[in-house]
Amino acid sequence: MAQDGGVGAQLAARPTAQAARPPRPWLLPALMLGAVAGAALQLQQPALWRATAYAGLLVAACVLALAAWAVGRTRAADLGWMPIAAMALAAAAGGLALFGSSGLRSADYLGQALSPQLEGRDIRVTGMVAAMPQSNEAGTRLRLDVETALLQGAPVQLPPRIEVAWYGGAFRDAAGVADLQRPPPALRAGERWDLTVRLKAPHGLRNPHGFDYELCSVRVGV
Repeated sequence: MAQDGGVGAQLAARPTAQAARPPRPWLLPALMLGAVAGAALQLQQPALWRATAYAGLLVAACVLALAAWAVGRTRAADLGWMPIAAMALAAAAGGLALFGSSGLRSADYLGQALSPQLEGRDIRVTGMVAAMPQSNEAGTRLRLDVETALLQGAPVQLPPRIEVAWYGGAFRDAAGVADLQRPPPALRAGERWDLTVRLKAPHGLRNPHGFDYELCSVRVGV
């Protein structure tokens, strides 16, 4: 009696174990293909949306991914239109995920950009030298972590890190008049300085497969 009951329990357990199968392997290629398409589509946007819109796309991507996972686990996923539906859900989830995450990253990067109204203005900056300064015959270049910034005594918002070129030596203006500037002192990483700078946003060198200043994490100051 005990053995018969054990066999019956095993037979009854088999349909339950077969009912839930792991997701099909073809879901991952569909997810990756949708991710590539989503990232490429976001790069074609002429203007960025609000961050909340991209966050909503990420939530929708999670919902679609769960739906694709659920459809892929059913026994009917091998029959009829179910594989196509699961692959479509996975591709849509990947596309929305990369579209939303790329948009959020772009929006965050744009939020740290230098305001056009501050370009070329005399701004008093207090900050810490973030890396070893680079010196040459024209002067010194240094990366500065901004702590405070004042424009005519009023606080202004700057990127968290700027790159400053501190020139020294003999220079000539457009009229050919020589201008002697005192060479910058010896600077060291970790020092805190109070400087008056004129900033500009990075531009140029956007050739294919070349260096792109606009993708750097620092902003150029002159």
